[in-house]
Amino acid sequence: MNQVLLSAAIAEAKPLRYTPAGLPALDLQLEHESEVTEAGGKRQVKAAIRAVAFGPQAETLARQVIGSHWRFAGFLATPRNGKHSVLHIQEFQPI
Repeated sequence: MNQVLLSAAIAEAKPLRYTPAGLPALDLQLEHESEVTEAGGKRQVKAAIRAVAFGPQAETLARQVIGSHWRFAGFLATPRNGKHSVLHIQEFQPI
């Protein structure tokens, strides 16, 4: 199963673009910070995640304020010409 649930802030949003099929697309950089328990100890976690949204989700996210916090749900995929996985956002809600 490939499913991701992440709380993060929108750190960067590129201009809304359109795929060759005319579908709205938005490339984002998300930033996450939290504290987790690992091996019985507390650990501060920071992560920068590349993300993409398509369709109505892209149009809605393009209007959001940089720095706003959201809970994102989606899946990971590596682009054809890429080295790193990208979070494909399927759902999101404000925190």
